[in-house]
Amino acid sequence: MTTAAPPRNLSTDRARLADAAADTERVLAALPSPRGRTAEQRAEAAAAHDAIRRRRAGFLNAYADQVYDELTESRTRHRRVRELAEAAAYAFPGLVPTAEQLAEERSRPQADQEGREIDQGIFLRAVLRSERSGRHLMAAMLRPTPRALELLPEFLRTGVLETEAVRVERRDGVARLTLCRDECLNAEDEQQVDDMETAVDLVLLDPSVRVGLVRGGVMSHPRYRGRRVFSAGINLKSISAGRISLTGFLLRRELGYLHKLVRGLADEQSDSWMPPVQKPWVAAVDTFAIGGGCQLLLVFDHVLAASDAYLSLPAAREGIVPGAANLRLGRIAGARLARQVILDGRRIKATEPEARLLVDEVVPPEDLDEAVERALTRFSGAAVAANRRMINVAEERLDDLREYLAEFALEQALRIHADDVVDKVGRFAGRAA
Repeated sequence: MTTAAPPRNLSTDRARLADAAADTERVLAALPSPRGRTAEQRAEAAAAHDAIRRRRAGFLNAYADQVYDELTESRTRHRRVRELAEAAAYAFPGLVPTAEQLAEERSRPQADQEGREIDQGIFLRAVLRSERSGRHLMAAMLRPTPRALELLPEFLRTGVLETEAVRVERRDGVARLTLCRDECLNAEDEQQVDDMETAVDLVLLDPSVRVGLVRGGVMSHPRYRGRRVFSAGINLKSISAGRISLTGFLLRRELGYLHKLVRGLADEQSDSWMPPVQKPWVAAVDTFAIGGGCQLLLVFDHVLAASDAYLSLPAAREGIVPGAANLRLGRIAGARLARQVILDGRRIKATEPEARLLVDEVVPPEDLDEAVERALTRFSGAAVAANRRMINVAEERLDDLREYLAEFALEQALRIHADDVVDKVGRFAGRAA
């Protein structure tokens, strides 16, 4: 006669998980740092990580919603992804790395890290897989950031925001966001994500803004000095240095300002009957939109490009996943072209016929300024925001994005710490230096 397994208990299982995680830490502490390990020691560390990650995944399979409810006071508190992961580290010891463990990890180059963010990926995948908890987390990420709320009175007064990565100027109902990392071709890092989310929040919060424009500024980089550039994508040197994090960049970018471009801001009042605050967005591409720059175009309502520009998504060649482009590009441009661009790294010139699947207008570089102004006028109409909201509701279900980002949370954490990525970004950083 088979004996039934005893019922699972959260209190008991969290204590067992903490004990097992502590045992794993003792194993790792007895080994040299990752870069100094022999093949046998690397295998020992990998086995230890695998065993505890199986336990973490099993724990979350059983208790994800209970864990999330405890961390958010039964979903009455809205924690952003980084804050949620930090809270989980202390409420559930051994489930995710602590702030101290992450700080120690990030003090090392990528090649010498344990890959502790993979454990955050396991946790956030479980949260986002749950419709109840995942939707609540996504709503938390659609709220204005504290930084934006602090800067709002001054922005409403002056219509100007100056940050390290983005400059915003409001004129005649148009908010013009200029990407201004002129020394690195607007390559993306955590500062850029913070500045962009702040800028998007302010534009959405300002009632006098009808439409937003995003365009790259004039570069000081030697190869493109004096030219406008849209974006070179993720900063590979920052990856190599260990300064691209899962919660501060990879997930914050997708759930934060990119999602806000699509769905606007969540209302602070839980009983509000009004739709979220949304506005139309226009992008103008000068020179190129590579990687994250190309991903960004997929959420805009209207995209213009200079005829000498090109678009590309080289993430697969770099070894990583191009954000939510795998979800959106096929819908917009078709499955075959999406595979060519994402899997094979195909570069699309603005003058190619296929570019019209991604770009609405292609004009000579000298005519781009005038074309942008005409587009801004057209997209300032009173009913544009309502209609683009309904288009986005029809095109991208919230749960489709939630389910995609659940898998992305772990997949990207695994890729960013994979040996091939560490090797590629290390060689790039060495050449760039």
